[in-house]
Amino acid sequence: MIVLLHASKKSFSALEVAVMFTLYEVAGAVTNLAAGEAIRCAVSTLTVAQMFAGIAKDLTKLGGKTVTKLVTPEGKNTRLFRLVSLLTGWKNSLKGVGYFLGSALLEVSYELALGFMIGLIVIALPFAIFGLSKDLGTAKKTNATFREIFVLDNWNLTCLSVARLFLFASRDFWFEVPLPFYLRSPDCNTLGPEYTCSPDADDSCLRGAYCDPSLDYCTNINTGGGCGGPGLNRVVVGAFLGGYIILYGQVQSWTPQLITGPLKQTPPNKMTEVFWGLVNVYPTLIAAIVFYASDVFINYYLPGMITWLLVIIISFAVIFAINSSIHSFLVVKYAASDKVAVSVGVYYMSNALGRLTGTLGSGFIYTYAGEEITSDSGYFAGTDARIGLAACFVAGTVSSLLAALITLKIKDDDGGLMCGGYTIIDDTKVLEEGTDFDESGQQAQP
Repeated sequence: MIVLLHASKKSFSALEVAVMFTLYEVAGAVTNLAAGEAIRCAVSTLTVAQMFAGIAKDLTKLGGKTVTKLVTPEGKNTRLFRLVSLLTGWKNSLKGVGYFLGSALLEVSYELALGFMIGLIVIALPFAIFGLSKDLGTAKKTNATFREIFVLDNWNLTCLSVARLFLFASRDFWFEVPLPFYLRSPDCNTLGPEYTCSPDADDSCLRGAYCDPSLDYCTNINTGGGCGGPGLNRVVVGAFLGGYIILYGQVQSWTPQLITGPLKQTPPNKMTEVFWGLVNVYPTLIAAIVFYASDVFINYYLPGMITWLLVIIISFAVIFAINSSIHSFLVVKYAASDKVAVSVGVYYMSNALGRLTGTLGSGFIYTYAGEEITSDSGYFAGTDARIGLAACFVAGTVSSLLAALITLKIKDDDGGLMCGGYTIIDDTKVLEEGTDFDESGQQAQP
């Protein structure tokens, strides 16, 4: 969040920022932008820094998910589901707090924001060094080789990994880069030579526009970010994204108790994920239609725009959190006990590739989907951010649908799909109300 909002202020385009974040997800990509020497240097430096941040983050996440399997007795799937959901949810909620803190501290200085982040890591290190068992992470037999890692003999885990790729691409096609750029972008209709301003007056330009002292009229400080958005300041943008992550994390934490538990879908199986995967299609589909066709966005009715954005973000956060929680449980469930780290590692590699696909793809789509906006006097304000974000929502919708369809290939139909206390449907039979299941999802004996 710190890097993204700072880069936006420095006039980096959405595509340039998306490229910066690629090595955060996977190391080895080579960046070469046809811009000036200073911009190429900045992009290269930040790309490498993001690579190391991504390595550290995923090593920590992999360790946490692996431990949940190792400390849970075999067959206790409900307990495992709750533990995985709690760990994953609180991790994401704290990440959301970081989004907000980063954007708020950035208003003071870029260096302060980075320094505060380093301080938090230093505080956490002693707990990791002295608080964890030395046996964790030690191979019982021999370390896995790369040849063993890429033996895809676990059909369910392979299908789930491919589905995970598209599931996370469905979010990052619109959330990671396009949404904050859209929220920051100014109204296209308040830019250009016809809108004169005074550099000494803070409010002489409206919502996100910048008074250029050399021109004395309102301009777009970042034409690469487009125009047509609400022009919110960085703290509010950070609150939008931070609020999403916090809500997402909390819903993840409480999915077994608040969602799948009341619906009798705990512990979940493949059909549970297919159901919620299809539900995940609707928020981005509705968002794409509204952005393309609604008068609220076409005619720039700001209160209605903010309302729609809140509804879309909250709805997607809740539904996506349920999907992610179920996914996180299923991967640990399907992983072999003696290969849990390898299995979880391959799965989260797919997670990172999905984020990479969504992040990089969103940069291209957001940048090139909308037409260039010019005023009557020929002033270039940037591309149409409304159309750019709408196209990103379409890409997210397609990814969600693909994730649900791929999940259908998983061989895990035990228990079928339960909807509350009424009926359970699977591939072969319909069971009457009142049928009981044990913790593994098998029908209990009378």
